[in-house]
Amino acid sequence: MSYETARDGRRLPVGDVLLSAIAAVSWALIGMAGVAALGLHLLEADASGSLGTMTAAVVALGAGGSVTPSGDVSAFGLEGAEAETALQITPLGVSLVGALLLAWFFLRSLRGAGVVISPGELVARAGAVVVLFVAMLGGLAWAGHDVITIDGGSLGLDQLPGGGLPDDVEVPGLGDIGGLLPDRLGDLADANAKVGFTVDTVPTLLGGAVWVLGVLLIALLASRRTPLPRGWEAVHRLVRPAASALVTVLLVAVLAGLAAAAYAATGDDHPKRIAGAALLGAPNGVWLGVPIGLFVPWDGSASGGLIQFLPAPLDELLSLSSDQPVTLGRLAELDSRVWLLGIATALMMLYAGVLTAVRTPFVRERGAALGFAGRCALRLGIVTALALPLLAWLTGVSVDASLSVLGVDAFDAGIELHGQLGMALLLGALWGAGAGAAGALLACAAGAAGRRAAPLARGDAEVPPTEPTEPVAPPYAGGPEQPPGPYSPAPSYRPSNPDTNPYLHLPDGLREPEDGRRHPGARPPGPQRPGARPSESGHPPDVYGAPTVAGPYTPPPAPKPRPRRGPSQDGPPPPPEEPPPPPRPRGRP
Repeated sequence: MSYETARDGRRLPVGDVLLSAIAAVSWALIGMAGVAALGLHLLEADASGSLGTMTAAVVALGAGGSVTPSGDVSAFGLEGAEAETALQITPLGVSLVGALLLAWFFLRSLRGAGVVISPGELVARAGAVVVLFVAMLGGLAWAGHDVITIDGGSLGLDQLPGGGLPDDVEVPGLGDIGGLLPDRLGDLADANAKVGFTVDTVPTLLGGAVWVLGVLLIALLASRRTPLPRGWEAVHRLVRPAASALVTVLLVAVLAGLAAAAYAATGDDHPKRIAGAALLGAPNGVWLGVPIGLFVPWDGSASGGLIQFLPAPLDELLSLSSDQPVTLGRLAELDSRVWLLGIATALMMLYAGVLTAVRTPFVRERGAALGFAGRCALRLGIVTALALPLLAWLTGVSVDASLSVLGVDAFDAGIELHGQLGMALLLGALWGAGAGAAGALLACAAGAAGRRAAPLARGDAEVPPTEPTEPVAPPYAGGPEQPPGPYSPAPSYRPSNPDTNPYLHLPDGLREPEDGRRHPGARPPGPQRPGARPSESGHPPDVYGAPTVAGPYTPPPAPKPRPRRGPSQDGPPPPPEEPPPPPRPRGRP
């Protein structure tokens, strides 16, 4: 089964589109599920619930979905104790693995289309990936439901010291319930706590569609060797060098964060927990530090026991005051080593500028370095202005957990941390422009500007014509419109000299006399047959200009058969000649 594209008429099999989409989506979900399951196991989360359902919920969160936790605590037959939790956080470790696998398989399927891909084929391949991924997310939403029941006897409350609660316990709206309570807290072993979570189907499907479209768009803009539709040649030169450079440095930063987590795990009492947290949230921490290092302010607050999960000195800053924004300078007041974060991010941006200059086509002319630096600054500035708010939005955290029993808050904790997107846009443009200009000047000074430019960006790749041309049958040899070829070679670059070319020597009978008169029977100079081309000097045509086929071949007339002589005409046939006698042998007679 195949369909015909609207532009170039090339038939694309539908089976190829489906198989490439199945491969991309399957490997992406397998990678996401593997990272999520391994991270939850290292965090020992599977000790209190089903690992399969929790993995489905984490994968749904990583793909832009939504999970709603819920809880219910009932004790002594009293209803109304509920655990309320609001969770808004994306495990970017899971998201990054899925995005890399999805983009790699999708781009690999496009590179087999040639230098230019038709818009119909691009839409068909991307649409198949989106539809299949959203369908698989629907299955995860169906499977991501679980309820965790915590037995009160496992809490060990009966071992707590103390005689018990007072007899007079006045609760507004209920009166005195002291007689209903036991003397010791150990009787709370009969209490059951149920905490569950549910994957929201509709928000998960919508978020997954937006997530996969964003991944495919970023992959197309950052891949320098993937074909694009005709008319998008400017994307190869203007967008892809800067986009690929920025994506490269962000991935290198994540690798540096994983290396730092591995180093920290070697000297910790719980290395498995550090490894699990790094698998799930290393990009969260790294990409949170990038905007902070580039002086992007953040609005945040923290309270309760969840504050201990924040890195230092961010936990101390949020616990002291939540009125002022979180900036690099305020963090450096608590720990001067935070300035190293600013230096690292500045070097990262400079590295992005150098990569942009190396991957951008450069024409070496006098005074071209300044113009080249300006172009690199403009392109990297625009790309960074769009990427920095995206990082700030992805790494935002909103967690609010509360356990209320009979209307009395027994536990209250929450974390709020969101970047200011307007300042991220402005600072991203400034940092990108400065890094692009500095990197371009460094690349020009080192002679590396444009050295790694892709063939599509340079325009070296051959682009096929828009309309297919049918093969034209060559004309007859010797015709006036026949191009030079094996049967009609091009004339020589200089006139032939009969004195030095033995093939142009004429016999004496055909040579013209000195006075210009022509011998009888001599051929006049010039073409004698159709298609023969005389030389420019007036001499007879040389062998390079003589066609090998002069024209249609006319065979000579067949000889007439001789009549056979019969006996009635010339009499009887003559007797056959006798053979000569054999030679006599030499010797005696």
